[in-house]
Order: sequence, then C-alpha cells, then structure tokens
Amino acid sequence: MIDEIHTCLEALKLRKMREIAEAELRTAQAKKSSYSAFLLGLLRQEHEDKRRRAIESRIRQASLPERWTLETYPFNIQTCVSKKQHQELAELDFLARGENIVWMGGTGVGKTGLASSILLKALYAGRSGKLIKAQDLFDELSASVADRTTQALLKRLAHLDVLLIDELGYVTPQPGQINHFFRLVESRYGKRPTLITTNLGYKEWPKFLGNGPMAGALLRRLLHACHTITFPKGVNLSKPKYAMPANEDT
Repeated sequence: MIDEIHTCLEALKLRKMREIAEAELRTAQAKKSSYSAFLLGLLRQEHEDKRRRAIESRIRQASLPERWTLETYPFNIQTCVSKKQHQELAELDFLARGENIVWMGGTGVGKTGLASSILLKALYAGRSGKLIKAQDLFDELSASVADRTTQALLKRLAHLDVLLIDELGYVTPQPGQINHFFRLVESRYGKRPTLITTNLGYKEWPKFLGNGPMAGALLRRLLHACHTITFPKGVNLSKPKYAMPANEDT
C-alpha cells in the first residue's frame, strides 16, 4: 500500500507529501491521530513546500545579485535616506497604484541594495519581477532588433509586476535603444511600477538620452506617480569599513 501511495503522489507531483508520507503515517498511527488531522498535516507541509519553491523560482528569475533586505541595510550609517519611508514602501501599496520609485545618488551609496530589497519584498508577496542592469537592457533591446524579437521582449518586460532597472546613467545609450526604452516605460505607465537606480539628476536626463523632447515625454510618464529618493551626501558603503555585500557598489 505504501508503494502505491508513493506512486500516486509522484504522479500527482506532490513531492513533499511523497517525501514525508511514510514517516507521517507512522507518527499518526503512534499518536492515534484522526484521518482529518493526518491529512491536514500532509497538506500543510505540501502547501508550504510549494510556496517556498515558488518564491525561490521567482527570485532566480528576477536575477537579483544578492538578497539585500531592509532588515540588514545600515540605515544607521546611511542616514541621508529614510528608514521609515522604505518600510512604508515595503508594504507594497505602490504596486496597486502603479507608482514608480527612483533612487538617485552617487556611486557606492547603496541605491541597488535598497531597490533590491523592495523588489525582494514583492517577490515574497507572490509578484513577478526582475532586476536588469541598464546597459544589459539596452544591449538586449539592440539584439532584439537584429533577430526581430523586440515586440516579444518589450511585452515580456512590460508584464512584469515590478521591473528594476539598475545603474541608469553609467553608459550612454544609442538612439535606437532610447526609442525602445521609451516604449518600455510607456507600456508600463500607470499599470505596473518601474524601479530605477541612477547617478543622474532629472535635469541631466535630456543630455544623457540625447533627445530632449523624448526625455521630456519619458520623464512626464515616469514622474506622474513616482517616489524619488535622493542621496545628497551619501556615505560610500562600498568602503571596507562598512559591512555591506561585496558587490553592493551603487
């Protein structure tokens, strides 16, 4: 009978239940548990296992470089940003409202860490998301033109619940890349939040993008509903004396 139970659980892809069924059955027999209590115990563990594996899958797909969290972020050192504001953002109300978030400041102040921690909160809450370096995004947009997959790429990125574009401003994009970048921001406008880390102030975007009118149109969409977090005099957390992850450099 145990072999048949294992076969059925395997066929139904109930991996955790198959793993624990025999031991749980022995425990239930010893404790003289009711059938409903035995079944509920199995189902709870299966449900928790599926939830955990789903979270791990979303995190892998999101391409997070490290699992930075608000709980470990050194707000006591980086005092130029508000811990309370980020705790409020971590409640994820901005998702339903389609509000964007932009972290703006110099290299090494911890922008990526904070942005990643908010993305991680969304992933744990069951939302889809992805972190992509701005240069990688521009490169993918260029490559998609060559193999005629631009529409599919934009559609895939547009439908993510949270899209984090990291390090915008470090490498100047090409004109064709800017057009597609605008289309991406426009496709998410008012529907799903876009998170951006950048070393540029908004006044610098027209020069960076090389197209004043398009930069203006892009900023109007981005800033229509947006939280802007600035690091006016941020401490450089990439210095050895600060206990941040080794690759937390933005």
